[in-house]
Amino acid sequence: MARPSILDLSRDALVAALKEMGEPAFRARQLWKAIYSDLAVSFEEISTLPVPLRARLAERFDPFPLEPRVKLRSKDRLVDKLLFRLPDGELIETVLMKYGEFGPARARRTVCISTQAGCALGCTFCATGQQGFRRHLSEGEIVGQVMHVARLVRADRARESAKIEDARPDVTNVVFMGMGEPLANYSHTMAAVAKLNDPEGLNIGARHMTISTVGLVPGILKLADEPFQVNLAVSLHAPDDATRSETMPVNRRYPIADLMDAVKRYIVKTNRRVTFEYVLLHGQNDYPQQAEALAKLLRGVLCHVNLIPVNRTEASYERPDNGRIGTFRDILNQAGIAATVRFEKGTDIDAGCGQLRARIISAPQGAQVSPGKQVKNASGE
Repeated sequence: MARPSILDLSRDALVAALKEMGEPAFRARQLWKAIYSDLAVSFEEISTLPVPLRARLAERFDPFPLEPRVKLRSKDRLVDKLLFRLPDGELIETVLMKYGEFGPARARRTVCISTQAGCALGCTFCATGQQGFRRHLSEGEIVGQVMHVARLVRADRARESAKIEDARPDVTNVVFMGMGEPLANYSHTMAAVAKLNDPEGLNIGARHMTISTVGLVPGILKLADEPFQVNLAVSLHAPDDATRSETMPVNRRYPIADLMDAVKRYIVKTNRRVTFEYVLLHGQNDYPQQAEALAKLLRGVLCHVNLIPVNRTEASYERPDNGRIGTFRDILNQAGIAATVRFEKGTDIDAGCGQLRARIISAPQGAQVSPGKQVKNASGE
């Protein structure tokens, strides 16, 4: 029988589990710190706990639910993409993006994490959406992605400590933009946010976390009532229902009028700016008149627009040329809508979500995973 993951326990549940084992409450705090701050990978290495307790914990709990399988690194070494195997054999992806253009004191290490294995929402330009839904991830499987990346970063920093002084945390930002729809797995997503934000653990500020959604209206309204000041990003991708429904089936259930009403209510409650993601598809949603319609839709809304030229997937969409992209951005800016173009990092290793998993599944056993350089093993050695 498979052992439950200790990462799925809340702090209160961990205290209760250790109490059931006859241990005092302070042991739970020691264990919590060892797991989420010291990033222990096994119970055996937690020297603050008595040896007999370590053995009993190992018999009862799985210390880490993710098995690293593949790690790819971009040519510029600024993006790492990881593939994990879950206990039931499902595969998920995680991406680390490193930003150091403002110097080591302001360097950012952003982890893009998955919340589901696959996705049920079927956006036509998304590799994950074409693979279908498998299951929700547990809170431990969500948090575990950040923990593993933090271990890799910590190891890299230890090797480079003689070269550069870097006082920033191992992971500075987390974006829930990987495989799956975070608001469809609401309870586990928010439990993960709480655990990532815990000051006695990874201690990632809520304002340094972003939850992305295709536009699940009930989830947006629920998120507005949460105590965590996380950022909200909404995948919009079209200014009108007809165009949006062609690429995003969810629009038939939650059309743009309902979505915008929810976003405005979210802004009123939180006083936080919302980011709209807009993937530019050549000949589909990148016409000047569509930029004008988008500007009209967003007028007066506290927001920022991220324009994202489409990544290549097995779908037939093409990326607009730079002139067309610039024109679209300029129309928005001239209308008073803050808009920037986000050119994706790590395109040489297919850092778009779902692409690596798809190749692993379809490749013959033993075949090389390309493009991109595969690190010798997924633990970063």
